[in-house]
Amino acid sequence: MTKHYNAQRFSGNAVRNVLRGLMVTIIALAISGVASAQGTSDNFPVLKFKGGIGVITVTGVAANGTVNLNVVRGATPGAPWRIANLEATIGADGHIRVNGHGLLLASGNGIGTNAGQSVHATLFCGPAATATAHNTTLAGVPLAADGDFRIDDFLSPTQPANCDTPVLLIRNVGNLWFAAGIPQTEGAGK
Repeated sequence: MTKHYNAQRFSGNAVRNVLRGLMVTIIALAISGVASAQGTSDNFPVLKFKGGIGVITVTGVAANGTVNLNVVRGATPGAPWRIANLEATIGADGHIRVNGHGLLLASGNGIGTNAGQSVHATLFCGPAATATAHNTTLAGVPLAADGDFRIDDFLSPTQPANCDTPVLLIRNVGNLWFAAGIPQTEGAGK
């Protein structure tokens, strides 16, 4: 009987030790998961943009022949450009990730090329007349031959917690805008 009793006692101790170990592991994972979620903007993006619009340089011609440029939030348009796709997320800490595809010149002798351009992103918050600009800190990332680009950077200054009427523009190093992101509202086009 002593052997049977010791085996049961050992088995009970082993089970308790395994359960304690599992509980410690579960608690540690839960704590690290909460800390990780709080420490990164990737889990909780403040703003999302899905889809892009290439620049159309003019909005029309006035009766007196004056050309009305397509100025957005004070940013002057570049030549006509097209973009196949754009997705962007911006976190509460200003971390911005942009994936663009097919940003190519849509006019002139260089049509269908990247025209040797480099781009950066600018987020505008607020109404058109008083919008604040938040630029990526990189001077610009070069467009690939097919117009693809990736920006993984931070905005400066970091955008406010509440960015009313957000506008995301993709601009060249001369600050002309080439494309705009389409804001994704909650639940739309997931």
